[in-house]
Amino acid sequence: MPANKGAAAIAPVTMVTATALAVANMIGIGVFTSLGFQVKDLPSGFTLLMLWVVGGVIALCGALSYAELATMFPRSGGEYNFLSRIYHRAIGFLAGWVSATVGFTAPTALAAMAFGSYFAGVVPGVPPLALALALIWSIALVHLRGVQRASTFQNVSTFIKVALITAFIVAAFVIGSPSSISFAPSVSDVGHIASPAFAVSLAFVMYSYAGWNAVTYIAGEVRDPRRTLPYSVIVAVVTVTLLYVGLNAVFLYSTPVDQLAGQIDVAVVAGHHIFGDTGGRIVGALICIGLVSTVSAMMWIGPRVIMAMGEDFPLLSPFARRTANGVPTLAVLFQLGVVTALLLTQGFESILEFIQFSLTISSFLTVLGVIVLRFTQPELPRPYRVWGYPLTPLVFLAVSLFMMINLVLERPAQSLAGVAMMLTGLLIYGLSLRYPRTHARSL
Repeated sequence: MPANKGAAAIAPVTMVTATALAVANMIGIGVFTSLGFQVKDLPSGFTLLMLWVVGGVIALCGALSYAELATMFPRSGGEYNFLSRIYHRAIGFLAGWVSATVGFTAPTALAAMAFGSYFAGVVPGVPPLALALALIWSIALVHLRGVQRASTFQNVSTFIKVALITAFIVAAFVIGSPSSISFAPSVSDVGHIASPAFAVSLAFVMYSYAGWNAVTYIAGEVRDPRRTLPYSVIVAVVTVTLLYVGLNAVFLYSTPVDQLAGQIDVAVVAGHHIFGDTGGRIVGALICIGLVSTVSAMMWIGPRVIMAMGEDFPLLSPFARRTANGVPTLAVLFQLGVVTALLLTQGFESILEFIQFSLTISSFLTVLGVIVLRFTQPELPRPYRVWGYPLTPLVFLAVSLFMMINLVLERPAQSLAGVAMMLTGLLIYGLSLRYPRTHARSL
């Protein structure tokens, strides 16, 4: 499966932009809402922070495993590219189908709606849906103007997000009044970390880290991918881990635990304690600004999946056509149209419930592929070999398997719906095979 043609001639993505994409894709709304449910079962400050440290380590294990594959097969498309290479292109097509249709569109719609809701909290009276639609259409216009403009926008918006979160953390420790919670480790923390409650909370933490594999979806557009990809994923995951630990430390430091327990908007609650009556608006504005880069990252990455599929399947070939500025225009408009429809129908809420299982299967099979290829094709050039092999991929696989088992046990109907959604791709795959293959590229 060849790399994207013409990518090198069109202002290739630098390491800074690749890192910004991963950081922006990871930091969404999850970190600002999860803690309220975790403190109910985990009373220790040290244990709660360890949740986010362990989550960062697991995300890094997955990212490093993906980096080995991305340097071996430096092409855009993410799991579609990897699974097609490792197993069979039908399996890759199913993963790509989920990513291209709902895997990016539903989270994008959720982030845009969250932007509208928080903005309405800062400036009352503004309709959240109109704000959400304005955001996605404005960002789509930026991306349609070219990869270079998209890179600049992504870099600036992500830098602002990281700077604001850092400033918030520092200000909270300086201004906020400390609560009674202690972050010092104790003997009881061993039992907390080994408890089922820690394992269940870790599954939700991993959702907040989702996006660590973002840069592999645009690998074909990255400058010197064999060097850029490993470094960018390491910097991105480490940066996000530090920010996540810092944010949760601030929430716990500034706000009594009993006032956080069961709360969805823990960031807003903490903001009131730190900054007084205007604290909620300050935090709401911070989240709004941060979500701009998140939506931008997903609207950049998502279309590259169906673009890569269009390069291999003539039925989808219109999505592979790019402008002189490197933009797969129809693919971008396709994602924009689906996100718009999800926002107008509020359909993203139900979709989010069942895509997690199918997306976890895709990442599980991808990381497993690192081990599979070491046995089946040991002679393949590996510009980067995952550190700590085989422990690194095995750690990620163990946690992913645990998450899938819990999803099936806790949400069997949604998990089955996710598998069904993935399998509908077989119909499109079958149609693609029957379509004239004159211009098809060999795998």
